[in-house]
Amino acid sequence: MGWSGSLAPMPRDFLDVLNAAADAAVEALAGCTDWGPTGRKPGQYGFDLAADEAATAALRDGGLRVLSEESGLEAGDKPVAVLDPVDGSTNASRGIRYFATSICVVGGGVPAAAVVHDHGSGERFEAVNGGGAYRDGTRLARREERSLRSAVVAVNGQAPGQGGWAQVRTLGAAALELCGVADGRLDAYIDFSASGLGSWDYLGGLLVCREAGVDVVDGAGRDLVTIEHAARRAPVAATPQLLKDILDTYVRLTSTDANRC
Repeated sequence: MGWSGSLAPMPRDFLDVLNAAADAAVEALAGCTDWGPTGRKPGQYGFDLAADEAATAALRDGGLRVLSEESGLEAGDKPVAVLDPVDGSTNASRGIRYFATSICVVGGGVPAAAVVHDHGSGERFEAVNGGGAYRDGTRLARREERSLRSAVVAVNGQAPGQGGWAQVRTLGAAALELCGVADGRLDAYIDFSASGLGSWDYLGGLLVCREAGVDVVDGAGRDLVTIEHAARRAPVAATPQLLKDILDTYVRLTSTDANRC
């Protein structure tokens, strides 16, 4: 796979564009009256398309091309904004206020800048490669390490067994769950889904995590940074000390699952 899109602007320069796109998604959702399924593909709703159209227009105006869950990858050689206009669509469709807009700029195979907007709380996470991670303008500090036995772990899909952690949460929005690991509300995140996640689900949260001192890897050892629309990955996130135990648990629980991505 050939990467394209040099990062001529400094990564921090992208934040204005990403914030404008997130604001556009907020406005589109506030004015949207179609919260039902589109009927075009499973799990897609009218509000997904409204937020996608608004955010994509802002990203294009900012000189980026877009890889979106809803509309695919645009051709060209500009840096790519990897967009999930509504991460947690099922939550949103059912009135559960835990969903987000997630955007991450990738150029030369490197995540450069990211914004994740929590539509339920109004909180906004930002990260710049080498420049730290922030929640509503406050830098996220390196967080307390916990043992596996005391950890609260967010999972996507069904964990095929007992992991040995203290408690588990299944919240339904990977970008926000990763940001929760970054800011210490959660201790780890594991994708146990059979199909895996698209890069739009996790890249925004990945950069927030890494800039906050949290490790994020693929459970199968693959590169998580991809702009292939069909690619699926199994992100696993935890603080450095906890990651080995989390990965060992992931391998133990999934080693007999032949249907995993």
